[in-house]
This record gives sequence, structure tokens and C-alpha cells, in this order.
Amino acid sequence: MTLPGTPTRVDYPAGALAGTATVLHVAPAADGLVAVVTDATSFHPVDAAWPDQPADRGVLRANGRELPIVDAVVAATEGTELHLGDAVPVRKGTEGWTFLVAHLVDAADAPREGDEVEIAADPELRAALSAGHTACHLASLALNRALAGRWSKEPREDALGAPDFDGTAIQSSRIEANGSVDRYRLNKSLRRAGFDTASLDEASLPALAAEIEATLADWVAADAAVRIEAEGPTLTDRRSWVCELPDGTARIPCGGTHAESTGALGALDVQLELGDDAGTPVLVMATRATPRS
Repeated sequence: MTLPGTPTRVDYPAGALAGTATVLHVAPAADGLVAVVTDATSFHPVDAAWPDQPADRGVLRANGRELPIVDAVVAATEGTELHLGDAVPVRKGTEGWTFLVAHLVDAADAPREGDEVEIAADPELRAALSAGHTACHLASLALNRALAGRWSKEPREDALGAPDFDGTAIQSSRIEANGSVDRYRLNKSLRRAGFDTASLDEASLPALAAEIEATLADWVAADAAVRIEAEGPTLTDRRSWVCELPDGTARIPCGGTHAESTGALGALDVQLELGDDAGTPVLVMATRATPRS
């Protein structure tokens, strides 16, 4: 069986919540579910390669029925077999592979190939995840700025020209409703890069968090515009988060969804703590937005 040869067209980067599409392929998935691949979608999927933002929640409407979408994942095919989620064996964009969005629904009422369907994401969850993702990017930039004086070497720069602690030390990032949790490894590689890991101790964290929050408050007060720039309409086209901050235009590669402005985030709170990962110190930053109504 020949599978789709063109990547899924995605509308969610521009903020779309619902849209119509044609079913291109239906494949078995686990636990009585099937993967419904469409030519287009407004539904944000989770990407197993960097699963920072969870999938949208919502429904697929077909043939007079409304099916809950249990999950949505990035899938890939080399032409004969569909690989789902963490079973995708290659990096996104690998030549010879097509990358798609698969919507997981109950097999009993699944649409058929060729059916016209409507896909709709829950607006409240989308808004909350979008706020959380924008807050995550802003907090990472504010963290980089606050730690700028703790480098003894010239590291790579972030989107605003500060030493990129976030990009150098990040272990994982998880977007939540109206917030995020980022984990940074304070390991030998970071020290070799020139960062003074010893300066990050429990006593230093309250002042560091206060400095980050002060920067974030200034950026929220500026109500800076946020947008997604895309090189094309498909899942594998490069996309970037762009924010017109008072300090300059920040541009960060990103496949997620976002608020339309920094002002929409309302108050931003940052909590820092030190942890341990198999003997390696870890800095954990939890960011929480209180969006304005």
C-alpha cells in the first residue's frame, strides 16, 4: 500500500482551531485505536523527538459522528509503513521520508480513506498551552540575561545576544497549561564551556528568581507582539517564534503554538530549585503565567 507522499499541511501555527480535511490513510494503533492521517490539520501533535508541548485535545467529526481525539502524534513513512510517535526511526526532515500528523481515535467509528472530516481543537486548552509556551521562551531569555556574568568564556549567544545558558544546559522542557518546567544539567560539559556552576547554590536562587521576574515584568508591560514565521505550510517546514521585545527582536526555532502578545500572559512567576540527576546537579525552573481575562 502506498502511503501519503506529501507532509501534512498544518494550520495551527497561525492560530487555527478548526478546519476541514480529507482522510488520506487509516492505520491500526494500540489499544483499539486507529491513526487517522489527513491532508491538513488544525490540531497540534506531540513530537516524540522533542515532546515539550502536549497534543491538543478535541474532536474529529465525520459522517455525522463526533469522535474524541485521544491523542495526536507526529508520524512518518518511507512509503510502505506508517511509524507513529516514538516509533519513528529517523529525525524529522530526513530525506526520503514523509512526516505526517496522525489523529488517534476509536477504531469502531473511524472514518475511511477519502472521507471529508472536520477537526477541531479545544480553544481553552490551546490558549493555556500557548500562554505556557510563550512564557517558557521569555523565561529562558530572562534566565540567560540574569546569568550572563557567570561565564569565563565566550559561549554561543541566544536570540537577544546574551550567553545562551538555556541552549547549552537544557535537559528537558515541558509546556503545561499557563506554564512550563525546564530542567538544566549543571555538568562537566557546562563547566568546560566556561559557566561557573558553583555560583548556583540554594542561597543564590531567590535573588536570581527576582531578577528574572523583573525582566519578565518589563516584557509583559511592553505588550510586545508575538508571531510565528513559517517557511511553508507543511509539518516539516521550518517555523520560528518571533517576539518584538523592547530589547530587540527575538527569533527562536519552534514548532509549537503561542499567545499573540506578551501582555496576554499577565503576571509571570518563576520558581527555581536545585535537584540531582544520578549525581549531576540540576537546576529546575518552573514558570507560571496568570493570563489577563
